[in-house]
Amino acid sequence: EVQLVESGGGLVQPGGSLRLSCAASGLPFISSGMGWFRQAPGKEREFVAGINENGAVTDYAASVKGRFTISRDNAKNVIYLQMNRMKPDDTAVYYCSVGPWATRRSPTQNYWGQGTQVTVSS
Repeated sequence: EVQLVESGGGLVQPGGSLRLSCAASGLPFISSGMGWFRQAPGKEREFVAGINENGAVTDYAASVKGRFTISRDNAKNVIYLQMNRMKPDDTAVYYCSVGPWATRRSPTQNYWGQGTQVTVSS
């Protein structure tokens, strides 16, 4: 059974930082493209960042490029999302995903985590 467990969400002030983690199990982690999506209230789920199987290639949504960094530790089966210079528009539930690199931006990923709430507010 594939399991993706996110952690690290919370409340942060504008301009602050958070780091999300996603621990994966039940899948061939080192051969899996991974990513982060987010969904704000009343909005569709949107792509945030993706990382390929060996971590050499990454992709970001324009709204987070330069502020967020995705990384992975294949020895620990964990991916991370470092979020800096956060804005109120970053408020959403953040989801970890597994899927082919070629369709990394598609909302129809193979597996999803349960999500972790991130709130950016003063």
